[in-house]
Amino acid sequence: MKSEELYLSLDEPDNSDHLWRYSPWKRIHPTGNIREIPVNYKQPDIKLSLLDGSEVPSKFTISKQDNESKKNSFSDPVSMSFIESVSHDSKFTLKVENNTVIEQPVLLRIDSESVNSAIALNIEVGRHCEFELITLIEGKPKWFGLLRKGNIGEGSIVNDVVVGQMKSGTLLRVDAINIGKDSQVKAGSISSGSEKTKADLRYMMNENGSNLRVLGSILSADKMHIDHHIEIYHDAPETYSRLDWHSACGGNSKTIGTGMLRVSDGSKGADAGQLFHNLLLSKKAEADSIPELEVSEHDVVGCGHGTANGPVDEEQLFYLEARGFSPDDAKDALIAAFLNTTLSEMGSETLHQWLAENLQDELKSLTT
Repeated sequence: MKSEELYLSLDEPDNSDHLWRYSPWKRIHPTGNIREIPVNYKQPDIKLSLLDGSEVPSKFTISKQDNESKKNSFSDPVSMSFIESVSHDSKFTLKVENNTVIEQPVLLRIDSESVNSAIALNIEVGRHCEFELITLIEGKPKWFGLLRKGNIGEGSIVNDVVVGQMKSGTLLRVDAINIGKDSQVKAGSISSGSEKTKADLRYMMNENGSNLRVLGSILSADKMHIDHHIEIYHDAPETYSRLDWHSACGGNSKTIGTGMLRVSDGSKGADAGQLFHNLLLSKKAEADSIPELEVSEHDVVGCGHGTANGPVDEEQLFYLEARGFSPDDAKDALIAAFLNTTLSEMGSETLHQWLAENLQDELKSLTT
């Protein structure tokens, strides 16, 4: 069944589902008419390079290919089939051949400019690869969709960071990634731009020994509405995952983080945990976090979850001001330190420095 036919065959998502509870599909759909599939969306501008602007090695390529999603049982069909339907001219495959090792981070820059668009990206990483990938989303469209699906090969070590820096509009993002045997993946998400963000991030670990860390550094200001839903599936023995999510909320903004850890029967020795931290910077800012566990295997190392909300610590502010910081500088330093807790864990020192510099202007907007 083609993606258009699949989408139109589906019912409107139920708002009782955590995925759509805080951001109903009708509000995320580009026109609000959920039976409509826009047909005039164009390909965004795409550039692939190393972080210093030089060319990537020949074993790391991106090419235009018309690939429909492989069927899976762990992704939401509504948003996935919709993005595939509107990205008919923008289907790509990012392929990394076996044994590819790249020391410098790779930058995939996606710029929708001011035109509504979408991209469906199939990611295929071979065995025993090692690299860092930054996917930077820019532009000022009213609506942009990003679908990333694919596989991380056996024994690969990948730091995969997506940075959402659209200056306006709605961003719909869907990830459906399979984590291979004995692979180590850090999946970082940074959101700081679009007026409305809806992300559905799902990771399947159905091979022994896979290791996953999902990290979020979320900045919201003004009237931004940022909603991330993360699901991690343990479907094999000796799998490990951690979800650490930090959100700093200012102005009249709202952030939502819903996490689900699923451990299936037979996943002996699984170790899973999730933790949400929200820093509230104004009286009108709102942050909702809902961590959940679904454990069907009794022989596990551990499964836990937690969440915490709070304002900037007044004692820490006083400490910094007593040592010469102005009130604004002291507050900025504490916000940066809070977000840096997850930001610094997303990859190498080179990657961290680029991310920190890239977010300086967005950090300032939280306190203005």
